[in-house]
Amino acid sequence: MDDGLPDLLHRVVFLLGEASRRATDDPGGLTYSQMRLLGTLEEIQPVTQHRLAQALSVSDPAISRALKPLEAAGLVQVRTDPDHGRRRLVALTEAGRSAFHDTGRPLYDRLRAALVEAGFPYERYLEDTARLADILSPKP
Repeated sequence: MDDGLPDLLHRVVFLLGEASRRATDDPGGLTYSQMRLLGTLEEIQPVTQHRLAQALSVSDPAISRALKPLEAAGLVQVRTDPDHGRRRLVALTEAGRSAFHDTGRPLYDRLRAALVEAGFPYERYLEDTARLADILSPKP
């Protein structure tokens, strides 16, 4: 049964992306899509390009295009999978990890401050989110 939750979550992510784009005045900095990609890599790496595309809900060609400038900038490393010559593995470099955190921290701080100022129970939200992630994560 489709209750529309995936569409709603996609819309929320899109709106957050738009807000972060407006909040970031540095045209040479990371885009929201690049931040999502680097953040995903921080969680699941090394990972095949196909699995990364699935995790971000985009096509394989879109991931291939998105990786090119990140690889050229030294933020990710793309190499052939030694176990399967047709697959490509993607990993975050230290420069990529630093760029992700350096770009994301000011946005995080502004979002947190705005939510707290508006009376949103931010710390409770973080605790509940961590608890939900633990419940939903596969158990060995």
